[in-house]
Amino acid sequence: MDPVAPLPAQPAWRRFAAPAALLLLMAAGYVLGLHKYLTLEAIAEHRAALETFTQQNWLLALLLFMGVYVAAVALSVPGASVLTVAGGLLFGWFVTGISVVFSATLGATLFFLVLQTAVGSSLVSKTNPKIAAVCEGFARDAFNYLLFLRLVPAFPFWLVNIAAAVAGMRLRTFTLATAIGIIPATFAFAYVGEGLDSVLDAQNAAHAACVVEKGEHACPFDLSLSSLVTAELLIAFAALGVLALVPVALRRWRPPA
Repeated sequence: MDPVAPLPAQPAWRRFAAPAALLLLMAAGYVLGLHKYLTLEAIAEHRAALETFTQQNWLLALLLFMGVYVAAVALSVPGASVLTVAGGLLFGWFVTGISVVFSATLGATLFFLVLQTAVGSSLVSKTNPKIAAVCEGFARDAFNYLLFLRLVPAFPFWLVNIAAAVAGMRLRTFTLATAIGIIPATFAFAYVGEGLDSVLDAQNAAHAACVVEKGEHACPFDLSLSSLVTAELLIAFAALGVLALVPVALRRWRPPA
C-alpha cells in the first residue's frame, strides 16, 4: 500500500493555478479542433507531406513528434494511439516504441503532478464513484493495480491518471508502472503503423474505384483504428493485464501462517 504523503500547506491560488492553466489549454485545444487532426483519415490525407518532411528533417521531425505526444497526453487529447500508429509509419516500430514510451510517461507524469498538487487524495474520489472504485484498488496494491490498468487498453488513459493522482500514489510508483504497462500496446500499435502504407494504398485504391463507379458522395473515405486492431491483439492485452494481478491474488488467497 502506498501511504498518502500530506501536501504542504500553500495558498489556494498556487494550488489551483497550474490546474487552471491546464484546463484552459485543454479547452483551447478542443475549441481549435486539434483532436480532429489525430485521426487515420488526417494521416492518410497528409501522408506525403509528413513523409517528405521526415525524410528531409528526421531528427527534428522525431523531436516534434515527441513534443506533440507529451502535450497530447498531458492535455488528455484523444488520439494518442493514432499518434503511435503515425509514428510507426514515419519512424519505424522500434524508434517509435521507445519514443512513445518516454513521451507518454512524461505527459502522464506532468498531468499527475498538476492534479495531485491541486486536489490531493480526497476531492475527486468522493464526488465520482467510478474514480472512487479505482482509487480503492490503488490503495490496496498500487503498483500491480496500475500496471493492470495500463496493460489493458479498455480503461481510458486520462481516467487512470486522475485516479492515481487523487488516490495519493507516489510519483515513483506511478511513473514506473506507467512506463512498463504501456510497452506492449505501444510497440503493437507502432508495428501496425509501420505496415500502414500498404493499408492506406489499398484503401485509396478501393476509394478511387468506388468514386468512379458510384460518385464521390457515395464513397466516404472511412479508416478507423478499430479496423487495424484484431481481436487476438486485444485478448493478448487482457491476458497480460490478468498476469499483472496474479501477485495481488496470491497475497490475498495465501492462508495465514
